[in-house]
Amino acid sequence: MSSSSAAPRRDGKAEAVAGGKPPMREALVAAAFRLFVERGYERTTVDDIVALAGVGRRSFFRYFPSKEDVVFPDHERCLADMTAFLAASPKDDEPVRRVCDAARLVLRMYAENPEFSVQRYRLTTQVPGLRAYELSVVWRYERALAAYLRGRFAGQPDGTLRADVIAAAVVAAHNNALRSWLRSGAQGDAGTAVDHALGLVQSAFGTPAGATGPGEPGPGEPDDVMVVVSRRGAPLWRVVQEIETALGRS
Repeated sequence: MSSSSAAPRRDGKAEAVAGGKPPMREALVAAAFRLFVERGYERTTVDDIVALAGVGRRSFFRYFPSKEDVVFPDHERCLADMTAFLAASPKDDEPVRRVCDAARLVLRMYAENPEFSVQRYRLTTQVPGLRAYELSVVWRYERALAAYLRGRFAGQPDGTLRADVIAAAVVAAHNNALRSWLRSGAQGDAGTAVDHALGLVQSAFGTPAGATGPGEPGPGEPDDVMVVVSRRGAPLWRVVQEIETALGRS
């Protein structure tokens, strides 16, 4: 986006109201980024932003708790979308694939308006306070993914550990590809890069289609235990043969 354009909506455009003006929230974001570009983030105050937008301070704080929040106007919406997406997951959905798909919602948010996303990325890299704020936002995404996985892996050996490790891997893979795309000035297809990165996570931690996860019986398979007794010192091929016989595969 240009320095005077509004923040993106789902269709990547600012919604217009009577008179051709964007809604107040978008107008505040547009004014803020215009000033950040012209004066720098640190030298821009909330009073400067509301003066340019033509509104009062109370209007600003109605939409944004702080100046930092106006830099990331869409993350709360995206986090809510991700949480709802995970909550609506079918029970038979492969959990690693599901969290990878959830991460793609964040990519979609950035890709809706590449110019705005690049501008925000450059601003964030220049201001340590914004970088710290962004890391706190990333942590909230990771916690949402981990919470879903903990529920899916409940009762399994190291279920909580697996959930946290996979959630961290998904976030790291997604952000590595996303930031490379942003550093390039949004050149190329961000989706292809993110798909490749998340594919590595699925290969490392996911369950192939048709297979079952640790301790999970497949569709129609009995959830029972089979015990095979073999003589001590029996050759391995004999043990395998006895197992196959017990399974009815001889």
